[in-house]
Amino acid sequence: MDMPVFVDVASIVAGYSLETGGNIGGQISSADAVQGNSVVLGANGKYTDRPTITYVPMTGEKFLFGLLTPIDPKNIFSLLQSGYAADFILGLTVESLNGVRNRSALAGAVREAEPEFLRALGLLRDIQVAGAVGLRVEENKATGTTALLVMRRDDVEPEILEKQKQLRRLLHLPEDSQRFVLKYSPARGEEGELSVNSRSMLQIMTAFSSYMEVPEEHIQDLSAVPTVDTGSTENRMSRILIRSGKEKPEHAYTSVRYRDHWFWIDDSNWQAKRALSAIMLFFSLSEAKGNNNLPLITIPAQ
Repeated sequence: MDMPVFVDVASIVAGYSLETGGNIGGQISSADAVQGNSVVLGANGKYTDRPTITYVPMTGEKFLFGLLTPIDPKNIFSLLQSGYAADFILGLTVESLNGVRNRSALAGAVREAEPEFLRALGLLRDIQVAGAVGLRVEENKATGTTALLVMRRDDVEPEILEKQKQLRRLLHLPEDSQRFVLKYSPARGEEGELSVNSRSMLQIMTAFSSYMEVPEEHIQDLSAVPTVDTGSTENRMSRILIRSGKEKPEHAYTSVRYRDHWFWIDDSNWQAKRALSAIMLFFSLSEAKGNNNLPLITIPAQ
């Protein structure tokens, strides 16, 4: 229910200093003195490191563009081509495929994924592992670049060919086609097109937050709404879990204290760790085009 606020790094200043010193002292006594002669040596050193990072709130058109604009389907399927698991990436970044809907979390209401969508992701993952699907980008002078999803038939085992047919039926695609043009659309497109209703960064973060254990105190005071039981779905994303509690966790991958509670991801929950890392990558994919100002790094020489 909180307004998302982001900051960008404007500058980094590495300020450090190293101080050293030494001293020597002693005394010479007379011949009749009891203490005699003495010499005292001393040394000291001091190192100080005070880095300063300046943050600037992200506002304006660029911020809204990156937060609200859906990720280009071509970039999503490029991740699959790079080796990311199809069921994981599409389960996190896609709202629907050719009108077949994924699990959705919006305004506190959670709608579970359609069985056809979960089955389609599993089939696509098996086809991906077999190397029977790929992405190709063609240059079209009239319409610009066009991304094609290609299903390979040559040297493919009969079991994988059957899974390709099942995938086509689930996503309402022509059974004889091998090439499908990727298009962003919330509804089914024309024949030969695979309509991808991709999510924006705000939708991805909302979906990610729906796998959180909401403290009972926050539910009772109506400051937050409860999430559904993540174990009630077959989706692989259900293994993502953000824990919460009063005590600081001992074995956390990352944690934050907020409103007298700790929220964390267990270090043993590799699904959640992978999803969090992927979200950082999606931020890069959703950034506005153009030359962005890089942070200024200042290292003083002393």
